[in-house]
Amino acid sequence: MLTYLARRLLTMLLTLIALSVVVFVVIQLPPGDFVTSYIASLSAAGENVDQETVLALRDRYKLDEPVLVQYWAWVSEILRGNFGYSFEMQTPVSEIFSQRIGISLAVELTAVVVMWAVSIPIGIYSAVNQYSIGDYFATILGFLGLAIPNFLFALVLMYICYNWFGVTITGLFSPEYMNARWSLDRFMDFASHVWAPILVISTAGAAQLVRVLRANLLDELNKPYVLTARAKGLTRRRMIWRYPVRVAMNPLVSTIGWVLPTVISSSFVTAIVLNLPTLSPILLRALLSQDMYLAGALIMFMGLLTLVGTLISDLLLAWIDPRIRLGMVGAN
Repeated sequence: MLTYLARRLLTMLLTLIALSVVVFVVIQLPPGDFVTSYIASLSAAGENVDQETVLALRDRYKLDEPVLVQYWAWVSEILRGNFGYSFEMQTPVSEIFSQRIGISLAVELTAVVVMWAVSIPIGIYSAVNQYSIGDYFATILGFLGLAIPNFLFALVLMYICYNWFGVTITGLFSPEYMNARWSLDRFMDFASHVWAPILVISTAGAAQLVRVLRANLLDELNKPYVLTARAKGLTRRRMIWRYPVRVAMNPLVSTIGWVLPTVISSSFVTAIVLNLPTLSPILLRALLSQDMYLAGALIMFMGLLTLVGTLISDLLLAWIDPRIRLGMVGAN
């Protein structure tokens, strides 16, 4: 197991290096560069930028140097903990991270916990009680959750809350708590707002997990080892939780690799519709304005979260499924 873990960590390091090259190339693909875009935006706003400032910016960020020099300058700064400066937001990238990463983690991880807490019992009940009224009801809700886009659900929820209850659910704080220090009152205000994005974000994911778990569990319940376990005297409840559920959970556990990056890459449109102060709108804004340092840092962080999530899912799969664990031992 330790050999497997060491091999995976080395693979993660090599993947990060390759990802940094791809990210840098993708950022450089649009015509011009972020200084050009920055000057164009200032000119559109009626502001004049002198040529000395332009040359100083280009020299500082080595924009007139070869691509390899620019890449190494970018990577070396990241390794030293300096993620660069966001021209679009006029703020160091590290400050943007510190201001928004906590809120993003709170919203997205809570939505993931709710999504799993709802989908697992519903998926198990739907499979064990196939073709019951509850199964039909869960199936209808699942299809609705998959068919309705998150942003449309957010708009409908906003309309219902405002017209029926007179409540505005946009944002995560009331105006008086927007920039206040954390306190019990601010936390309660946050809790009164955060339920809406959690409900919207978790709905489609929960519907998909229910369908996947139901299909896999139905397949496992019809296998011979289930009949053998029942023939040996195991109760139905114990048999279901001890064997078929553990095997049917494999596809769900393997999705952790793409769950963690949603801290940044959750639905851009949903975040904009609900006016959420998370990292998703920041990433979209950075890509549109070619804000190289901000966009590059966010995409690299997404890649790191993907690799960490994949490693966690692989270790959890080895823990819940002895077949995978034995395969790891045999590969060493």
